[in-house]
Amino acid sequence: MTMVPSASVDGRVAVPDAAHGAPRADSRSRPRGAPGAGGDRVAAAVLLAPNVIGFSLFLGVPIGASLVLSLFDADGFGAYDFVGLANYGRMLGDPLFGQSLLVTCLYVLGMVPGVFIASLGLALLVNARLPLRGLFRAAFFLPHVVSLVVIGLVWRFLLVDKVGVVNQVLEPIGLGGISFLGDSRYALATVLAVSIWFYMGYYMIIFLAGLNDIPSEYYDAAKVDGASAFGMFRHITWPLLRPTSFFVLVVSTVAAVSGAQAFDLIYVMTQGGPANATSLGMFYIYQQAFQFNNYGYASAMSATVVLSLVIVTGALFAVTRAGRFDDE
Repeated sequence: MTMVPSASVDGRVAVPDAAHGAPRADSRSRPRGAPGAGGDRVAAAVLLAPNVIGFSLFLGVPIGASLVLSLFDADGFGAYDFVGLANYGRMLGDPLFGQSLLVTCLYVLGMVPGVFIASLGLALLVNARLPLRGLFRAAFFLPHVVSLVVIGLVWRFLLVDKVGVVNQVLEPIGLGGISFLGDSRYALATVLAVSIWFYMGYYMIIFLAGLNDIPSEYYDAAKVDGASAFGMFRHITWPLLRPTSFFVLVVSTVAAVSGAQAFDLIYVMTQGGPANATSLGMFYIYQQAFQFNNYGYASAMSATVVLSLVIVTGALFAVTRAGRFDDE
């Protein structure tokens, strides 16, 4: 006997059950806007609310307050004089601020590709089937668990002018007399090298996560076809690491431009010297705010740095197509 679908009271179609022959309601015909959809939206709003509130309170409000403060001449002792865009005009005529931006650009140009290449190389090394590779992974990541202040103090001791451990090691090859932190020609490069050494373990872990997500069957098939190690890296590893590479590129660029990766090291090792050779933009902002009590001027410079971060990050998204790098 042929079963004919029947209409239920609420308008939904009753479909015969294959096992018992009893009609059942077809859930696919439920109209849009049913109570279940509204419940999903409420659940999503509840889950997102803590993050939205936290972001607004701890990031949105301070950024907004800093933008407002940039329009005032504030000395930190209760005096607020509205000056409009005068603080921004002051930046254009401040040679020290221009020098700090130049130092920041040099630091970014050295830090981002340096830490990218170093961390990717370490990830490829410790991802290979080597004895004690777990020990090597821990050793490379270990510096990152130590405070940057402690790292700066240790390296300042190792780099003491002409008598430090590094100078003693380099003495046999004729480089023992270099003042790594006291000479403006070497100070920024020294801070940059310490920064790369400190952060490469952290980004190595991120690259390792990306490498472990690549199916091993791809490499097995490539070996059967006679592909070389470089060929497998070029045609398998690198294309499938693009999302991870994009993440590392964006995070390291933002951290380098904002000075978050080097502020502690510079504060402990060089104090921005010698002759402002290591004074990044963020360190100069710190000096203006907390040493010279120019809070309005420091806020204006902070707003400029934030704007530059937005531009740089947007350019990275546009050039790499949000990590896709091409139209494939």
